[in-house]
Amino acid sequence: MPATLTSTTTASWLPRCAAYDRRVSELNAPLLRWYDAHARDLPWRRTTATPWGVLVSEFMLQQTPVARVLPVYDAWLARWPRPADLAAEPAGEAIRAWGRLGYPRRAVRLHAAATAIVEQHGGEVPEDDEALRALPGIGDYTASAVMAFAFGRRRAVLDTNVRRVLSRVVAAIEFPPSGVTSAERALAGTLLPADEPTAATWSVALMELGALVCTASAPRCDDCPVRRSCAWLEAGHPAYDGPPRRGQAWQGTDRQCRGRIMALARDAHGTVSAAAIEPAWPDAAQRDRCLASLVEDGLLVTATTGYALPG
Repeated sequence: MPATLTSTTTASWLPRCAAYDRRVSELNAPLLRWYDAHARDLPWRRTTATPWGVLVSEFMLQQTPVARVLPVYDAWLARWPRPADLAAEPAGEAIRAWGRLGYPRRAVRLHAAATAIVEQHGGEVPEDDEALRALPGIGDYTASAVMAFAFGRRRAVLDTNVRRVLSRVVAAIEFPPSGVTSAERALAGTLLPADEPTAATWSVALMELGALVCTASAPRCDDCPVRRSCAWLEAGHPAYDGPPRRGQAWQGTDRQCRGRIMALARDAHGTVSAAAIEPAWPDAAQRDRCLASLVEDGLLVTATTGYALPG
C-alpha cells in the first residue's frame, strides 16, 4: 500500500527529496520553462492585474472552472475596479452580479471583505498574511494565493491541482487526501525556489500544470515537463487505493433547489413572492428548508410580500 500524505510520513518523504538543491532544480527549471511557453493568458495573471483583481479571482475560482469565471470576472472588475466601489453598494448587488457561478455565499463574503478593506486598510488589499486572514471569507489558502500572485511573495499555494501534482510527482500517489496535511505543507514549502518572484511564478506554474496536464481523470504524462522526476510515473501509475472519493451530487439536492430560488430572486429585481417560488421546486418541505437556509445565510431577506436580495 502506498504511503498516505499525513504528518507522520513527512520523514519518509524527505529521503525521496534527498539532495534538495538537485531535486528543486529537477522540478523547478523544466516547469518554469514549460509555464513560460504554455501559460494561459488570464486577466488576473497579467502585469496590469491589481491585488484586488487577484483577490476577486481567488473568490470566484473556488470550485468553479476558469471558463465560467472569465465573463463574470470581467464584468465585476469593470463595475467594481476597487474594493471601495463594491463596498459602496448593497450586498444584494454583489449576489446579483455573481449570477450562476454557484456558491453565492462567496459573493456575500467578498462584499464583506471589500467593506473591511475600506474600513480597516484604507481601501487597499493588505500585503500581510495575518491581515488577509482576518478579512471575511479568507483562509490560509486564499491568503497565500494573494501574497504569491498579487505581491510576488514566497508562499506555498495548495489548491486541488497543486496537491494532486505533488502527490504524484513526489509520493507516487494518484490523489492526495481530502484535507491538506502538515506533510504537504512542509513539502510544498521545501520545493519553493529561494527567490521570491521566482517562487511566486513556480506556484502558479505548478497550479497550471495540474489544470492542463496532470489532470485528475486523463493526465497527459508524455507532455509533462517533470515526467523524468515523477515518482508516480516511475512506479507505473499505481491506482488510488485510499478512502472513496465522492463526487458532488447535483440533481435533486438542496444545492439545486437553492440555485433555482436564487435565480428567481436575481431576476426579480425586487421581491419575489412565495407563490412565484412554488413552481420552481415541487417538494414543499425541501423548498421551505432551502428558503430558510438562504435567509439564514444572508442571501435572501424576508419581505411582507415574499423574499428579496439583501439591500
